[in-house]
Amino acid sequence: MTPTLQLFLIVSATLFSIGLLAVLSRRHAIFILIGIEMMLAAANLNFIAFWRFSPHPQSPTGVMVAIFSIAIAAAEAAVGLALVIAVYRHYRTTNVDQLDQLKG
Repeated sequence: MTPTLQLFLIVSATLFSIGLLAVLSRRHAIFILIGIEMMLAAANLNFIAFWRFSPHPQSPTGVMVAIFSIAIAAAEAAVGLALVIAVYRHYRTTNVDQLDQLKG
């Protein structure tokens, strides 16, 4: 079976939907960050698939955008986990429903 653009888009849409479900249904900050990472991975898969199946895939623009997106996702994960650790040290929970009293 030869992979087609349609197959990649279905996999990407499924991955994005699972990530969106994780973000919207979970109450713990770690699971929300994991869902965001899954949605970014789905976007990267779309960039690579559209680059691969374009009429002239010689210039690696899709790959460059995906690598840049991976770097941004790594920075987002580092900052997000640092915030989760700081909030956990103060409130002793990662439940986002209990974090409504945050003040400056």
